[in-house]
Amino acid sequence: MTDLEYNYKGVSTYSKTKGINNLVLAHQTEIEEVNNIPCFFWGSLTDPYVTAKCWSTIAKVVRSSFGPIPPSLRDPIVSAGSERLRFEGFSSCNGVYVRLDMKPEAVDGEFIANGTTNVDFNDPMLNALNAIQKNEKVTLAVGQQDVQVITSKAKVVEKKVTLPMRWIKGLTSVQLYLADMDLKFELNKIQTIQLFQSLPKGNVKGDFFITKRAGKFMFSTLATADSVRIGGVQRLRLLEGILAIVDKIFIYESDDKQTCAVVCEFGKMQLLMAFSPDSYRGFSGEGNVLETMTENLPIEWVYGLNSLLKSNEMFDPTMLSIENDIDFGTMDNLTSNLSSMGLLGYDLSEKAHFYRRLPFKTERILSLNPRLKNAKKLIDNEEVEIVERKADYIEAKVKGSGVVHKVIIDNTSQRCTCDWFTAYQGKRGICKHILAVKMTIS
Repeated sequence: MTDLEYNYKGVSTYSKTKGINNLVLAHQTEIEEVNNIPCFFWGSLTDPYVTAKCWSTIAKVVRSSFGPIPPSLRDPIVSAGSERLRFEGFSSCNGVYVRLDMKPEAVDGEFIANGTTNVDFNDPMLNALNAIQKNEKVTLAVGQQDVQVITSKAKVVEKKVTLPMRWIKGLTSVQLYLADMDLKFELNKIQTIQLFQSLPKGNVKGDFFITKRAGKFMFSTLATADSVRIGGVQRLRLLEGILAIVDKIFIYESDDKQTCAVVCEFGKMQLLMAFSPDSYRGFSGEGNVLETMTENLPIEWVYGLNSLLKSNEMFDPTMLSIENDIDFGTMDNLTSNLSSMGLLGYDLSEKAHFYRRLPFKTERILSLNPRLKNAKKLIDNEEVEIVERKADYIEAKVKGSGVVHKVIIDNTSQRCTCDWFTAYQGKRGICKHILAVKMTIS
């Protein structure tokens, strides 16, 4: 293949593969550019009562807070495309992530365009949702500037608002936690109700675990080999409004047994609720996303891939590699960059990523991740020294504040002598010193 050079807005990109060059040439619009089509979806709900209950649950989540930040957000993100609608958001503390996946059979209407908006769920909307009956006709319109819900009794229009910065930070990391989860338990309706009847009362402290004894699920303060840890168990009360109508629930747990998620199945739709390790820890405060940002790729490549994808479309990197003649290694790096920018979500049931468009500039990610910013500064100031480098072992010295830290990266672990690593042992992402070393050797 011939090396080709392509200039994009004054930036010279030297592409080593035909596929990447074609990807850049295919780029038509930037991620932050606004879609000119005002309406994404217009149609009716086929199960308005269940949909309304799920929307009310989302509103309950985004109006809640379990940490030091008081409740202040009410703004679900709405994505339309690929015959699906998705509503998602975070609690104000960013410790609870919620998403409603509406399957094609949940709506009867027309998907006019692909796009994403972010709107308030104010009191008029909540009042309208609470009044919806099972057989009532409800019309939904999702547009670039607003979301409309029209019932036999009311018409509510919620206008677009600015996407909260904390949510952007949460979206860049929560899918990494979801992708690390495995299914642990499946509960039918009766088992679900029995489980929540044993939910501890009040604002309890300490760890609780979902466990199964003699065919019955319950909460316990004792961990067993197959139990699931729930940090901040009182947060599960956010699900109480939909327990009576749920068909079954699935409980997932991360490999490190710190985070978990509950998926509620309703047939035509699913509602996912994921919980950070503890009430005081929000997803936006976690640093796992930094692991995927150690290799800088030309942003034009990301823009090019963005131009090929639709909102809510399942993301299959293998097929994209084959169809667009891009080598698998480059596609892996592109996938990591899309994830770290919040442009990929993760579907637990499908065990696959999906794509979403978000209205923010990619440059904001650096400012939202101080460890990444500080790691780049260490490299720019030439404060990273590689002492030893082998195939399975890296040792480096990194300058700190009045001290030199020792970083070791091998096949089994990565360690640093700094206070951050000593305090968290990698549980809240890698420190800026390890990150700087990984960026240096990548």
